[in-house]
Amino acid sequence: METREIHDDGIKTDEQYTEHDSGDGDGLLLGADSDVTPTLSVIMPTLNEEGGIGECIEMVKRGISKIGVTTEIIISDSSSDRTPEIAREMGAIVVTPDEPGYGYAYRYAFAHARGDYIAIGDADTTYDFEDLPRLLDKVNDGEADMVMGSRLEGDIRPGSMPKLHQYIGNPMLTKFLNVFYGAGVSDAHSGFRVIDRDALDELDLKTNGMEFASEMIMEAGAQDMTIEEVPITYHEREGEATLDSFEDGWRHVKFMLVNAPGYLFSLPAMVLSGLGLIVMTLAYFGIAVGGVSVGLHSMIAGSLLAIGGFQIGSLGVFATVAGNPIKQSQQPVMGWLLKRLQLEHAATLGLLVFAGGATYATYLVIQWVSSGFVELPLLMDDIVAFTAIVLGIQTVFSSFFMSTIAE
Repeated sequence: METREIHDDGIKTDEQYTEHDSGDGDGLLLGADSDVTPTLSVIMPTLNEEGGIGECIEMVKRGISKIGVTTEIIISDSSSDRTPEIAREMGAIVVTPDEPGYGYAYRYAFAHARGDYIAIGDADTTYDFEDLPRLLDKVNDGEADMVMGSRLEGDIRPGSMPKLHQYIGNPMLTKFLNVFYGAGVSDAHSGFRVIDRDALDELDLKTNGMEFASEMIMEAGAQDMTIEEVPITYHEREGEATLDSFEDGWRHVKFMLVNAPGYLFSLPAMVLSGLGLIVMTLAYFGIAVGGVSVGLHSMIAGSLLAIGGFQIGSLGVFATVAGNPIKQSQQPVMGWLLKRLQLEHAATLGLLVFAGGATYATYLVIQWVSSGFVELPLLMDDIVAFTAIVLGIQTVFSSFFMSTIAE
């Protein structure tokens, strides 16, 4: 048997764990009335998991026996079967959330947890809680604020994950989180995680549903916390699945986009506005593209694109100012607008654009009147003038609206 160093916080570490060093883990498990402050709190949300809860608690016990840490197991339960009875019989603490929802079950349990470190995972036997020491070590050693078990970098057992989730859903959602929030992880929706309690307290977690898994990563990424991963084995679940692939997947995507207005609004705004102005320029000056002339109809389309892009960009500014999203915009244009543009600046710019368009339109009308209402102005010129008028009006009133919601 190896001799291990015991850190000041009570966690024993080494590179190779021996399962039977601390018995079966029962002596390390603390109840709700214990005067001892646990080092680790393991939290599992449950909804009719009587088929797997017992095995999950046994796995936790075997895991903590490897490193000898005092632990409390908190079951955040909303079951109608024997799940809570089984959990209590095995030494777990059972709390009953007063509202429904996967995310709310976790947040409710966090308020009851006393450990210096918090571990979370599903109670359906898909995650092997005997791997807890591997995740806990990296947090305890200061290598990370949060450590996640990566299924996609580990071993996914046959039948444990639908192919749609394995090859499309999870990789796509992970890509979104990495691009939008700089998470830098391979499996953003793994539910097996260990986080330092101080880091957890810094996260402003609010969601009640399955998007909680995304919110936790988004908050950590937005606050530049260090997230590490360890490969894990993902097993086939016990009991019926409660995840709705498309509904819950859409909730994740919607939550990510709404909380990243810099990507949701500013990129489409820049693309549409830029494309619209280019098309208008080509049409106005009669520049052919690939031997094809860009004419009046393209001019109209360009005007609509420019106006639509501007409107989308305005909505992005409003969403950022009013919504307090998790990820403040880091897009060059949106970021510059939010930091530098004030009511007076925007309103002045709008008035100048409006004045330019109105002046040009007035000039065209004067020409028409001077011709005895015979010689109509060129439609190209009309479109340029009235596009500028519309953009100017939008800018002026949008700036006042932004000022109103900012206050």
